[in-house]
Amino acid sequence: MRYDEKTVPVIPVNTPSAKYDVTIGANLLRALHPSLKKVNQDKPFRPFVITSPDIWALWSKPFLTSFPKDEKDAPTILFLPSGERHKRLASVESLAQQLAIAGADRDALLLAFGGGVLGDITGFLAAIYMRGIRYVQIPTTLLAQVDSSIGGKTGVNLQAGKNLIGSFHHPQAVFADTNLLATLPPAELRAGLQESIKAGIIYDPKLFRTMEQNADAILAGNPAALTRVVAASVRVKADVVGKDEKESGLRMILNFGHTIGHAIEATTNYKQLLHGEAVAWGSITALNVARNRKTIDPKQADRIESLILRYGPLPTFKATANKLVALTSRDKKNRSGTRSFVLPTAIGKTEIVRNVTEQELLAATESMLTLMLRNTRS
Repeated sequence: MRYDEKTVPVIPVNTPSAKYDVTIGANLLRALHPSLKKVNQDKPFRPFVITSPDIWALWSKPFLTSFPKDEKDAPTILFLPSGERHKRLASVESLAQQLAIAGADRDALLLAFGGGVLGDITGFLAAIYMRGIRYVQIPTTLLAQVDSSIGGKTGVNLQAGKNLIGSFHHPQAVFADTNLLATLPPAELRAGLQESIKAGIIYDPKLFRTMEQNADAILAGNPAALTRVVAASVRVKADVVGKDEKESGLRMILNFGHTIGHAIEATTNYKQLLHGEAVAWGSITALNVARNRKTIDPKQADRIESLILRYGPLPTFKATANKLVALTSRDKKNRSGTRSFVLPTAIGKTEIVRNVTEQELLAATESMLTLMLRNTRS
């Protein structure tokens, strides 16, 4: 990590196919146009903003502050409704049609101004429009700032499963403006923090301890505390992606909690839980598998579970263990029909296993559902 002239954290992402920076700090939005010119080294670009009506209503004024006032140089705004249900090929086609009608060519620069869903869609659109154009991530949620905006994974869902259509296409840059987090609903903030907890569990015990020791300040949205968490989480993602760009090995650890998490999202039709909330329950399920295998120290397992629950409350949902486990058969991480599972072995360490049986997973899922009901009653 380095710092710019204003002591803003700048974390490089270096992969075999792309190198770019993640800049983290307050008021980045108000200097966006000069930042884009710097990233593009004065090469011509025509900005097209992909955003949602609610985000634009909140943040359009600071977003446009640094852009030229001439109408011909102003960015073109394309809207996409918020929500996982819009993460479909139909949305990509609609946006592509709008780009074409607006005259977007290979100098078009897409600006993904939204949360993780919108960032994934915009990245995929950039990957396929005219066989590939530039884009920049300007994530507005904590979850997107610490995770989904980094690493080049783009895509949309099918009815059969999540993120089954997509491409690796890296952004030119990521600008994580922490001011944007001030308007997040509390549940959105907590859901994003679950991804930071995940980063601590799988890779960074120091981040895990920070989130244990500073939970009150972090949950209260303290700017300094949040900036510290975002920067540490981004360092984890950047380091892992730099070592394994296309998920051939190490990068799979970023999927901790996602196997059952995606199944929870699917069984609730992507309407009841935020992504981070579903991943939190999925993380507890994976932890249960490790506990039952006795591959993690019980005290460390208890610390992990306690921290996940500390950043709740996590919403409840209705599902059976059988239904959730059945849905994992569609998970895109599977190989040759075998489930790949990320299990914690200690705080900051994991292992990838491919021999978790259906019976093991059922038992771990039942335990998670029991814990959920117990928390509801307490």
